[in-house]
Amino acid sequence: MSRPSAIRVTVLLLALCQALAMTSMSILATTSAIIGNMLAADKALSTVPVALQMTGMLTATLPAAFLMVRIGRRGGFWTGCTLGIAGAATAGFAVWQSSFPVFCLGTLLIGSSNGFAQQYRFAAAECADQEFRSKAISLVLAGGVVSGIFGPQTAIWSRDLFAPILFAGCFVMVAALQAGAAILLLFVRLPPALSPELRASGRPLRRIIAQPALIVAVLAGTAGYAVMSLLMTATPIAMIGCGYGFADAAFVIQWHVLGMYAPSFVTGHLISRFGLTQILLTGAALLLVCCGINLSGIAVLDFWSALTVLGIGWNFLFIGATTLLTQTYAPHEKAKVQAVNDFTIFGVTTIAAFLSGALLTGFGWNAIQFAVMPVIATAAIAVLWLRLAMRGGVPRYAGE
Repeated sequence: MSRPSAIRVTVLLLALCQALAMTSMSILATTSAIIGNMLAADKALSTVPVALQMTGMLTATLPAAFLMVRIGRRGGFWTGCTLGIAGAATAGFAVWQSSFPVFCLGTLLIGSSNGFAQQYRFAAAECADQEFRSKAISLVLAGGVVSGIFGPQTAIWSRDLFAPILFAGCFVMVAALQAGAAILLLFVRLPPALSPELRASGRPLRRIIAQPALIVAVLAGTAGYAVMSLLMTATPIAMIGCGYGFADAAFVIQWHVLGMYAPSFVTGHLISRFGLTQILLTGAALLLVCCGINLSGIAVLDFWSALTVLGIGWNFLFIGATTLLTQTYAPHEKAKVQAVNDFTIFGVTTIAAFLSGALLTGFGWNAIQFAVMPVIATAAIAVLWLRLAMRGGVPRYAGE
């Protein structure tokens, strides 16, 4: 097998692993706020399980990045799968026992597994050359299309698997998906762990993070993910509050997840064709369009179209930001840069998820839309600044 073919097979397998991991996250995204609302005595706490999922992702980002440098990508990904299985067992037990605190622990553990799964995109980037890198990142994230198609539907049919204990079956499926990813990793060719000498080399972190391109990459990725998380988390609760059923909310989340990942088949090509900053700006514009739709009405069509546009905007911002980030560090500097990037993104996203339920309960649906608009505008201004500063080009870490 030629080297280009081997790279594409590796990217395909990583995309399948990503698909399994993200399908389990899609099941959780579809159900956790509703289960939280069902189990919590104080309904303002109903999105706490979602926020703790994000907290788990946040707390896992630093250990995931540094552990994979030390023991290799495969061992790191297996660690994440183990956390996912443990979290699914805990959450399923909590639903069975109607325990809100234990359910929160389960979502925390599942979220931690996702902190490891976020490294799939970096693993793909490391296997590709500069020309193929944005496409490799896009294709791995395209694995999330599977989660968009099967995640919410799996949540719907597995909800009654152990009736009358609703939703317990969802977490049996989460455990099975995590186990499937662990098995698939046996067949993925991944680079070995870095030697201690290489791990100790590289520029000081303060010098790396001072690069304008890195600052904009982190800002764009953070803004896109935080806005997406806040709006996505609040939407199912808002729909239930408007009198719609669980199936309606699941339908909207399904299309949102498809919006997040289906464009990945072409986002890398769009970056090559139109340029990185143009795709980032388009992503920010789509997030503003989402807010406009949400302000225009509360029909199912409004929720559906808004969250679909939200997903596409997130895709452009996240893939664009990840591609930009990979141009700011040398291979032996990857652990600290990837750790700082993901810790920042998921730290702010966790805060957004925590605030989602309280903002919706205390201020209403429209207030959330107005709250996120300045965040989106800030990211767009930063990208425009980078475009002007770099005059159409992005210098790489080597000082080009």
